[in-house]
Parts: sequence; C-alpha cells; structure tokens
Amino acid sequence: MPTRQSLLARLGLRHPVVLAPMAGEPATPGLVAAVSSAGGLGSLGAAYLTPERIGEACAAIRAGTNGTFAVNLFAPPPEPLPAADPAMLQAYRDTLCNLHEQAGLADPPPAETPEPPCFYDQLEAALAGGAPVMSFTFGLPDASVMERLKAAGVFTIATATTVAEARAAEAAGFDAVTAQGFEAGGHRGGFTGPRAEGDLVGTLALVPQVVDAVDIPVIAAGGIGDGRGVAAALVLGAEAAALGTAFLRAAECPLNEASKAALEKAADDATTLTSAFSGRQARGLRNAVTETYAEADAAGRIPPYPVPNGLTKPLRTHAARMGNASWNSVWSGQAASLARAEPAAAIVERVAAEAARLLGRG
Repeated sequence: MPTRQSLLARLGLRHPVVLAPMAGEPATPGLVAAVSSAGGLGSLGAAYLTPERIGEACAAIRAGTNGTFAVNLFAPPPEPLPAADPAMLQAYRDTLCNLHEQAGLADPPPAETPEPPCFYDQLEAALAGGAPVMSFTFGLPDASVMERLKAAGVFTIATATTVAEARAAEAAGFDAVTAQGFEAGGHRGGFTGPRAEGDLVGTLALVPQVVDAVDIPVIAAGGIGDGRGVAAALVLGAEAAALGTAFLRAAECPLNEASKAALEKAADDATTLTSAFSGRQARGLRNAVTETYAEADAAGRIPPYPVPNGLTKPLRTHAARMGNASWNSVWSGQAASLARAEPAAAIVERVAAEAARLLGRG
C-alpha cells in the first residue's frame, strides 16, 4: 500500500500550525494571510459573513499571501432547528433587558433574531473566491455538498469532539479531521451524542484515540497555546495543531482592546462553558453575562442557537465600543495566559521552532 502523503505536504505548509477559525470580530483577511504567509494554515471563520463579504475576504487573503488558506463554515443541521419556547424566550429577553440597563445601553434587545446567512450561498462564495481548503463545524455537510467540494478540488476538514464523530467524518469523505478537546475556546463543534455540542473529552485523551480510529490526518485543537502544546499534539499522533486564543493578541487581530486586556490577565480558571451569548455551548472568559445566566444555563433554560446570538449582538457591539469586556463574549481556551502580543508571523515561527526543538528536529 502506498504511503499516505502528509498533511503538511498536501497543503504546502512549512509548519504544523493552524490558525483555528474564529468567527466574528477576529475573522479578518489580514490575520489569515499573515499566518499563511508564515508557513501555517490561516483559517477564516466565515460563518457570520454574508456571501459578498466572504468573496471580498477571499480576494483580500489571496492578495496578501501565496500560502494555503481555509474558509470555515457552520454546517447546516440535518433537520430544522427547534423553535424557542415562548416562555423561555421571554425570560431570556427580560434578563437581557436588565443587562442592557446595567451596561448603559438605552435601546432594548431586538424583538427577533435576524435570519443568518444562507449556508449554500456562503459555500458558493467561498468556492468562487478560490478557497483551497474548507473546514466545517457543528456537523457534516450532506453528500451533495461533499460532491461539490470534491469536484472543485477543495481539501476538506471536519471537526470532531468524539471518536464516533471522527469516524463519521472519514466515512463522509473528509480529507482530514480536527479533534477538538474540551479545553478549546469558542463554540463546541460536536454533532452527535446526548449533547448537541459534543461530548466533553479533553485534548490529551481525545487526540490519540482519534488517531487510532481513522486513517485521515488529524489536527489537534484545544488548550494548545505554545510550542510545548504543538509538540505534545505531534507526539500523540496529530499532524498539526490548531491554535486560536494564542493569536487573539496578535498585532493583526482586530479584537477590541478591552477583550485583549482581559485575555492578558486571564488565569487558568478564567473560562467557562456557556450558552448565554449564542444558545450553543462555547468556552469564553467568565463575566457579567455568563454569571447572570449561569443558573438558567445549568437548567437548560437558554433558548436554542441561533436566537440568543442575534439578541445579544447589540450588547456585544456596545461593549466592544465602550471598552468593557464584562458584557461581551470573549471566547478563549484554557491556555489564554500563554498568548502574547506580537505579530502573527512571529507567533507561528516561535511556536513551530519551540516544537521542533522539543522533538529534536530543530
């Protein structure tokens, strides 16, 4: 049997470093291009972008680098999302009104959540924009989407929080899978089992089990913040490691300064898993919003995604503008204290060099 070509060789990467796709404020072409130019895989978290903005972002990335880059989207659910219970929605919105007052925001929350961009239009925009790699979270696209991607010659990456999900990704024809551990910042990417967000398996336990279970390349994610974490991921059998929080303080990352300052002070126990901001479990810094909704969250009384994501947008925008991270979603993994304020290229080179040295390759 011929030897499978390595992930780095297939994608033309110099370093086993992936910029974890971060939708929202950090999702800018400059950061993606900087990581790709440095020899890693830059990833654009495009889930909240309109098709037009995805096209513009792809053009800007291609103008900024000759390196390989990825576009990440939220896979559509196989069945329509459940409607929010009216009483639950009213209670959630009443609490949000109080938070608006506390934050000094005069306008009440919107009455309804706007419709998110159409996944299939986003997909076509990414393909038209020349994205050589596409990654997905929240599930697996259907067979027709996979056929479309294969026909376009796109390299595909799934997200899995369990061995079963990784096997499903391989069976669906994905070229690689990201094994996302419990420690990861941002939204949980799982799609099977009793939790819609995936099971809470740690990176150290998850990665080697996924490596043993599938024949496609594995990318490790979750709590990896420096070269030591990358080296550990490679020893566990992954072919690359995805880092997100490590790049949030990068010079090219447009995250607001209040959030960057909060990340700089974050300790190892500063994060929590919360549904308060979006209706889906995500790891971020504990703050006034997560604490206010903590009891309702634990009791399963937060409306389902994407309702809260739309309702909290004005508060999050206001918090960023006012420079107050207490009211904003500051997504972060458990290794936030390892992040440094330096150019993205320097982060890639530093992390890769440290990993190579530890593995006896440098």
